[in-house]
Amino acid sequence: MLPLNLTLTPSPKCNSRCLTCNIRFKNEDELSLSLSEWDKILASLGRTPFWFTISGGEPLMYPQVVELVGLVYEHCRPGVINIPSNGILPSIPERVERIARSCPKSRVIVNLSLDGVGQKHDAIRGVPGNFEKFERRLEELLALRRALRNLTIGIHSVVSVFNVDDLDEIIAYTDQAGADQFITEVAEGRVELDTVGMPITPSPEKYAMAIDRVIAYLESRRFRGISRITTALRIEYYKLVKRILAEQDQVIPCYAGWVSAHICADGSVWPCCVRGDNLGNLRHGHYNFREIWWGQKSEEVRRSIAAKECHCPLARACYTNMLHDLPTLARLGVRLLRPGTP
Repeated sequence: MLPLNLTLTPSPKCNSRCLTCNIRFKNEDELSLSLSEWDKILASLGRTPFWFTISGGEPLMYPQVVELVGLVYEHCRPGVINIPSNGILPSIPERVERIARSCPKSRVIVNLSLDGVGQKHDAIRGVPGNFEKFERRLEELLALRRALRNLTIGIHSVVSVFNVDDLDEIIAYTDQAGADQFITEVAEGRVELDTVGMPITPSPEKYAMAIDRVIAYLESRRFRGISRITTALRIEYYKLVKRILAEQDQVIPCYAGWVSAHICADGSVWPCCVRGDNLGNLRHGHYNFREIWWGQKSEEVRRSIAAKECHCPLARACYTNMLHDLPTLARLGVRLLRPGTP
């Protein structure tokens, strides 16, 4: 099968200087795929991927991001197109509007990064005035959302050693901010971000205390429709991350390399951005994703992942894994059927 969950990184460029990321030091511009190359790759995928994430660096810095997402929609018609952003560039609302209007049958999700309130955010992100720009972009995007039915605006926090004690303050801020969703992910060592070996991940005990407050916040609210399902899934994910950090194990089977994958700016295909195994380069494979996906190297990496030679709490992979895990689906079903749960 081809991946249902696919991340694209058109460029590693970023205008943030985060304490939890070193991607800004990567310089792949001279190696990055052109728009015509992306066109061939996406055409080879067809309609299989359901969820696309356009990643970075700062993806909305990429000069042709609107055109790239247009190609994703033209060839793949995904249900969801997810774009994280640091909210710094004043051109973000204009680009988001063009993307949402060009993909009318996809749910376009833009998650603005928030790692602290006020000066704490600026200190972690490494850009003076970032919090002020975040608030301005959030206001602009929420106004835009009212005119675009397929647009969802969220707030995303990376929980690290730098802010693990500040979750109550972040929760209180997001509760009144007006965004559609508040999501978190734990800081970790990734090949993608060049953070392998960096001491940025909170201890399992500190993370558990912090994320329990997020879970309590979500369970105190009442959601309807699709938001009720996604919130239930998110709560399960946070509980899974607690176990992964504590047990240092996969906990549930990982299907990275089967149902989720990552295409880098230079055309390399990875099963995930944490391991960063190079399954092959699309430039050498005639821009045909299937040739690499069903190649010998891919089979070797899948066997390694199945043998639990790695474990990580990467959200992009974990959510897909959870939807392929019967015990997790059973717990979700019980939660959703229980009266009074979010």
